[in-house]
Amino acid sequence: MKTRIALLLAIAATVSAKDYRVLVWDEQQPQQREAYGGKFLGETIAAYLEKQPGLVVKTARLDEAEQGLSDPTLAATDVLVFWCHRRVKDQDDARMEAVVKRVLEGRLSLIALHSAHWAKPFVRLMQERAKADALKQLPEAERAVAKWEFINDQPYAKGVKAGAPLTPSLARVGDVWQLTLPQCVFPAYRADGAPGHVTTVLPQHPIAAGLPAQWDIPQTEMYGEPFHVPAPDEVVLEEKWDKGERFRSGCVWQVGKGRVFYFRPGHETYPVFKQAEPLRVVENAVRWLGAKPSAQ
Repeated sequence: MKTRIALLLAIAATVSAKDYRVLVWDEQQPQQREAYGGKFLGETIAAYLEKQPGLVVKTARLDEAEQGLSDPTLAATDVLVFWCHRRVKDQDDARMEAVVKRVLEGRLSLIALHSAHWAKPFVRLMQERAKADALKQLPEAERAVAKWEFINDQPYAKGVKAGAPLTPSLARVGDVWQLTLPQCVFPAYRADGAPGHVTTVLPQHPIAAGLPAQWDIPQTEMYGEPFHVPAPDEVVLEEKWDKGERFRSGCVWQVGKGRVFYFRPGHETYPVFKQAEPLRVVENAVRWLGAKPSAQ
């Protein structure tokens, strides 16, 4: 018994009150191995993070039991770093809603990377933020009794054309408020590996700590605005390409009592997360979100 107690105390001592518990979740597309020397993208990020002081890092993947997002696992996580692409519809609704619930309650923060703009947790949290923003637009006397209709609640893998009406959007039809939920996508993309030019637009933000004012990603996929999401609370990073496209590439939202950070770079066939600056962004975001998962 004494040996067991000593072991438990030793394990507990390895996680100090200042350590941030990080879970890196990855769909693990096979193409990632080509860019990351036989490893997966999530493994590469985790290997970097676990070398940094004050971070306790674990990994999870789609094909694990409970998709690596069991209730005990989530309870032992402060920040969830999430990458997905092709298999969004395979994400289990119950497990993803468990993530959403913890973020809304301020018990978890979410970092969505690149094509996780369509990850179920990110989309659902953007929907919840859109609902909160819409409610604030109503006259105060109507908020408690308003009738709502929500449109576009399943936007996954549905693109938008250039010039399409922006989402989310709010309209009143008779005595019903119609909220078109965010599409969480953009009208243009190019996977040609052209370099992206990043500007640190909020250099004093904790997520920007140690970053140059301007820096390049030598090979990346292009995403072109407008990004159909609720207006971010803060845009930390912006990105441009030589053909003229631009994107808000590092965005922060308060959603319920929790926080969400979206970081655009990270296509599976380009070694973006072998580069110092993108890794620094993720590390900074982990520390900031982990230290302050909610506004309280």
